[in-house]
Amino acid sequence: MKSSNNKILIIAVVLLLITNVALVALMVTGRDKDNGKGHRGKGEPFQLMVKELKLTEQQQKEFKQLKEEHFANTKPLFDSLRAAKAAFFTLLKEENVNDNMLNSYSQRVNERQSALDKILFIHLKKVRSLCSAEQQPKFDSFVLKMMQRGRRDSASGKK
Repeated sequence: MKSSNNKILIIAVVLLLITNVALVALMVTGRDKDNGKGHRGKGEPFQLMVKELKLTEQQQKEFKQLKEEHFANTKPLFDSLRAAKAAFFTLLKEENVNDNMLNSYSQRVNERQSALDKILFIHLKKVRSLCSAEQQPKFDSFVLKMMQRGRRDSASGKK
């Protein structure tokens, strides 16, 4: 029973990693087609947020500072995540990869992704705190929309 649970977990992790790599590839190729905009002509998320939330000049200034700090903090983690994924996928060329090895490499990827998700969450909480009480529901909606952007609705099959 434990072996079948491990196999299911391994399959799930591998599928998630493949999906992650495919999404990154789509984002990179999408940027090339959009002349570097990366958002299909809709403007970068900062400009969208300024427009939708009607951020004041002071809010924009504070948000830019938070954004710069966030990117400075996450760049090394993204580099580490890429390296962990590269190491994980180099296992493909190995003849005999046991479950322990696969789990170990997968765990390294998961730990880095989890750390990035936590940092993003903290960053978004800080950004949300910049918003007025009237802006916060719009911010919440905006964040959810950005997180779901480009995903298919499983019920209807529509984007």
